[in-house]
Amino acid sequence: MMYECSRRAAMGFGARRALRFLLLLLLPVSGAAGAGLAALPLVVNTWAFRKATETAWYTLQSGGSELDAVERGCGQCETDQCDGSVGFGGSPDEHGETTLDAMIMDGNTIEVGAVADLRRIKNAIGVARKVIKHTKHTLLVGESASLFAESMGFPCEDLTTQNSLSIYLKWLNQNCQPNYWKNVIPDASKSCGPYKQAKQLNSEEWINSQKRINIHNHDTIGMIVIGGSGNVAVGTSTNGAVHKIQGRVGDSPIAGAGAYADSTTGGAAATGDGDIMMRFLPSYQAVEYMRTGTDPTTACQKVISRIQKYVPYFFGAVICANTTGSYGAACNKVPGFTQFHFMVYSPLLNQPSEQVVDCI
Repeated sequence: MMYECSRRAAMGFGARRALRFLLLLLLPVSGAAGAGLAALPLVVNTWAFRKATETAWYTLQSGGSELDAVERGCGQCETDQCDGSVGFGGSPDEHGETTLDAMIMDGNTIEVGAVADLRRIKNAIGVARKVIKHTKHTLLVGESASLFAESMGFPCEDLTTQNSLSIYLKWLNQNCQPNYWKNVIPDASKSCGPYKQAKQLNSEEWINSQKRINIHNHDTIGMIVIGGSGNVAVGTSTNGAVHKIQGRVGDSPIAGAGAYADSTTGGAAATGDGDIMMRFLPSYQAVEYMRTGTDPTTACQKVISRIQKYVPYFFGAVICANTTGSYGAACNKVPGFTQFHFMVYSPLLNQPSEQVVDCI
């Protein structure tokens, strides 16, 4: 429903190609295996968001740029409300409001456009693209990002739905459990706020609260598009962590954390617990590993292993692709999350292919 917004401020073809095609269809990507088969152009995205993969692929096939493909692919997920974790009507914060984060990056120019804590605007990835096109900035946030979007002609719409309202009310009835507070009074593990800081800090409380957070609270679409000539673009879109503290921004709109692109090397994108993963810049690190000649799967695994040394219990995954069209993924194994599914579309396939990687 529309409403008033201004109320607030190197292999050949032939038999070998046929064999590759058959193997790709029959064998999932293994957590310990090498990178996926190389071919360009290439679309890779997190999770089994098939329609987003198709949209990005057909954008390329119809003459669109890599940035166009990323924008439309991620935008498709926003429209479809993929898994309730992307777009409007999902992941209400602790006040019941849905806000959006998105980022898009050009691997040729290293330009980035991003928005965070975006309100009342459904097409977050579209607004992020406008940040590149029409500003000298990289990241716009909160109410000001929404006003920028309005000035760019984006319609102002309510992001709340019956589904998001239901999620919020159920959470309230469960004494606001789980949540993201720590070292506060009243006890955040037992009751709702408002909270005040506690005099004594309890690190064990934070560890226990993290284990209570549902792994599905953190899903994101992250997408890598590499054109036939090797140009790379990446993007992300999400409505963030469910029941997040108002104003929270995760890894998705942060260049090098949520995604990273460099057309001299490749691209990477991350999904999972952004509050943990953003501290390690996993997407940037994965691209840097590939720059030194590391294959994409190993690059992804090295990134995950690096985080594991500090936070063994985190929920997260990374997808990687290089400019030859080789790709891979890796994830951290925790209870309830032992495999990671992602989508691939390349000339070796006649449709989007759901790939599976075993977590490490």
